[in-house]
Amino acid sequence: MKAKRKSGRADALSFLGLARRAGAVVKGTDATRRALRNGEVALVLTAEDASPAQLEKVLGLLRHGTVPYRTAGSRAELGAAVGSAPLSTLAVTKASFADQIVQRLGSATAPARGPGSQRAKRSAAERKDEKGN
Repeated sequence: MKAKRKSGRADALSFLGLARRAGAVVKGTDATRRALRNGEVALVLTAEDASPAQLEKVLGLLRHGTVPYRTAGSRAELGAAVGSAPLSTLAVTKASFADQIVQRLGSATAPARGPGSQRAKRSAAERKDEKGN
């Protein structure tokens, strides 16, 4: 009897747990921002229900680099995948794990990179409106 194959997102989140056990995950928005500033990040994962304020803290740093990011589940799902409370963002620090997670996510979530992403463009437009330019 064949084992039932997990969905791409479920498979990616399961693999994320393996990455955490290998010490390749940084949990939380502040820790992710610190790791981004230190050049330690290979991939950023964000929750689909993360608050705009939390996302903006990380996306602001992503705009200046080439680190990819993906949306991968809810805050509760991200947290559970790494044995934590709900998380808005987390970072994968080893490229081999990051590549595997992106591959498992496949087309389930659109890839995004720095300033070219739609979310980053929208956030920049929102900031411009707030400044009154």
